[in-house]
Amino acid sequence: MSQSIDFTTAPVQVVTAHLAWQLDQIRLSRNISQAALARSAGVSRRTLVRLADGQSVSLESFVRVMLALDLGDSLARLLPNTEIRPLDNLVRERPRQRASSQADSVAEPWRWGDEDSP
Repeated sequence: MSQSIDFTTAPVQVVTAHLAWQLDQIRLSRNISQAALARSAGVSRRTLVRLADGQSVSLESFVRVMLALDLGDSLARLLPNTEIRPLDNLVRERPRQRASSQADSVAEPWRWGDEDSP
């Protein structure tokens, strides 16, 4: 499984298996046993085995293992920065708390205003 995958089009199972394989390769390259990594991460060895097999584990367990492998910088790059652009700060008085509802975003078709009313 040493080839890279396209995370945007690959099925979730393939992405999960690939991430699990990569974590296991990092563990092996650092000559860390599963038991030692489990202790360091604060998870059970069984959780680590499930993770290595690409099975479901909690997000917290995944993060604990990443941090135990000193991969915190990689965690920071998993998601894009969600800070509002500087121009948005001029328009918005306070930070966004929630997304707008779908009903709010559906508007009537734009018109010039000089058409006859239907």
